[in-house]
Amino acid sequence: MPGYGISGPAEGSGLLHWSWAAERLTAARNYWVATVWPDGRPHVMPVWGMWDDSTLWFTSAVGSRKVRNLTADPRCCITTEDASDPVIIEGVARIVTEPVRPRRVFSLRAGDFTGSPTRWIFEDP
Repeated sequence: MPGYGISGPAEGSGLLHWSWAAERLTAARNYWVATVWPDGRPHVMPVWGMWDDSTLWFTSAVGSRKVRNLTADPRCCITTEDASDPVIIEGVARIVTEPVRPRRVFSLRAGDFTGSPTRWIFEDP
């Protein structure tokens, strides 16, 4: 990353440890999710979410633009809301409808979420 004081990943110098990113992802409550409209235009929306190890859990209404976008193309980019110290991750989202997995994750932040018809998780590929 020329100009940022970071060498290539092969050298590893100047890179932040993953724990730095994981701490910020875990502490965050609000995230920005970038998806793509069917015609290729970008679409960005804020969501409440929870980071759990390597997974970001968030809910959304079935008919929302972001759900329709992710159904058509699950690739997305997500960032924390802190623009001065952001963490940006890229990957794919998938819908989770079975209640067992979301129940455990939602218990991490009891009271933050009410049941929503669609539950999306983001996983780093």
